[in-house]
Amino acid sequence: MKPLFPIFTCIFLGLSAQAQTAPALDAKDASEVTLSDLQWIARPVVVFADTPADPRFQQQLGLLTDRPEELAERDVVVIVDTDPSAMSELRTELRPRGFMLVLIGKDGNVYLRKPFPWDVRELTRSIDKMPLRQQEIRDRRALRE
Repeated sequence: MKPLFPIFTCIFLGLSAQAQTAPALDAKDASEVTLSDLQWIARPVVVFADTPADPRFQQQLGLLTDRPEELAERDVVVIVDTDPSAMSELRTELRPRGFMLVLIGKDGNVYLRKPFPWDVRELTRSIDKMPLRQQEIRDRRALRE
């Protein structure tokens, strides 16, 4: 067992070093954000639930937390709203019933509504199909050439 200890130690230290360099998911509360503040700057992903204890809400936050670097690359801002009684501007405008995931483009249009959790891979594929994101990709390629 002793010869394996240094190997496990190196692997663990390597994984913890990677975890420290990865960006963290910075979810904002819906009461602090308005869509007009984010227009043309970021792509809001709004996660609604009637309570923070909702298993779908917990699962969705877990999925988003697993790959925050891919969301940051696409200028995604995660907004959470788990208080129906507060009637935030987002809740009033988007009218969720229970759990709902909403993807809003930089132009302010709603591109996706889902009544169940979605993986970051699925979200990023939807974002990458948006016309403005396609233009961002072309612009980035042109700068490299």
